[in-house]
Amino acid sequence: MLLCGTTKKNVIKIDELPAFAGYGMKIVFATHNKNKLKEVKALMPSYIELLSLTDIGCMEDIPETAKTIEGNALLKSAYVKSNYGYNCFADDTGLEVMALNNEPGVYSARYAGPENNAEANMSKLMDNLKGITNREARFKTAISLVIEDEERLFIGNCDGEITTIQRGDAGFGYDPIFQPNGFNKTFAEMTLEQKSEIGHRGKAVRLLIDFLNK
Repeated sequence: MLLCGTTKKNVIKIDELPAFAGYGMKIVFATHNKNKLKEVKALMPSYIELLSLTDIGCMEDIPETAKTIEGNALLKSAYVKSNYGYNCFADDTGLEVMALNNEPGVYSARYAGPENNAEANMSKLMDNLKGITNREARFKTAISLVIEDEERLFIGNCDGEITTIQRGDAGFGYDPIFQPNGFNKTFAEMTLEQKSEIGHRGKAVRLLIDFLNK
């Protein structure tokens, strides 16, 4: 998807990032999800003013019809830039379970149906894993930043496993059944700060912030 015929896509690697510059800017995070907004705001430096879709009067649900999480992120960021004129970033996240051929993947939010019901999604995943000992999984977040007429892409991964029971009441989505490698807690048993430090979204957001510091 091109903006004015000039959109360029680049995957940012951590060793290419610049030092902090420290200046003010206003940018839209293309989400209505209050939990996501809270996570990202906690990581943003004070000189970046973060606006939500609600803040700019965008109340519609932006279609997520791409076949990859990277594609869905771009659909959302490009939509805001094209229709509202704001520089914008959007994220999409998928949970990939190795024994299920990387399901639910791009369909993670609507795995059990279009209602985006977290309990139903977790229940379906647990049912599909019955009798399977390999519970290796990975969370992947893609952030698409559309700034002026260019797109930049940032990727964050977190490896772990799917637990046999739900644990914890923090977080959202699949957090109660995802335990990251090296920890004995699920994401839903961690504080927001702990999850952001090691989690997929936190890693991608930090890459985004470092780029914006140019």
